[in-house]
Amino acid sequence: MTTLHGNLSGNQRRKMKSAARLYAVQALFQMEHSAQTVEAVRAEFLDHRFGAVYDGEEMLDGDIELFEGVLEGAVNLQAPIDQMTDRALVARWPLGRIDPTLRALFRAAGAELSARQTPPKVVITEYVDVARAFFADGKEPQFVNAVLDHMARETQPEAF
Repeated sequence: MTTLHGNLSGNQRRKMKSAARLYAVQALFQMEHSAQTVEAVRAEFLDHRFGAVYDGEEMLDGDIELFEGVLEGAVNLQAPIDQMTDRALVARWPLGRIDPTLRALFRAAGAELSARQTPPKVVITEYVDVARAFFADGKEPQFVNAVLDHMARETQPEAF
């Protein structure tokens, strides 16, 4: 029996996981701004975003299992993840003052760190790359790196 990802190269699987993380951040952002349920947003992304074609460019298929796991974890663990993020931020920068895209990113990364299925250094690298996708010319990627490093050391100190 072949698994869904059985015929894919390691590089293709990595790209699908990266795409799933980007989609999860977008979905969490959308939920915060539209008051849609996690079920409605999940269905929209799976039906219309994964593998969609925009202006002749096909969007990457995401790793559905990772996308759903990050989304569910971020929703179900939002309060503890937000508290952990607050501890990682400088006192004068409460989570509520953070850019909504970064807030969604910290929730997605926090969910993945809490799940403890991916090495924390991989989670940090991946979400810093997501930050670069949204903030190509800004200082946000370095900020994300510092906050996620703090969050990772809190959730998985044995990995450092």
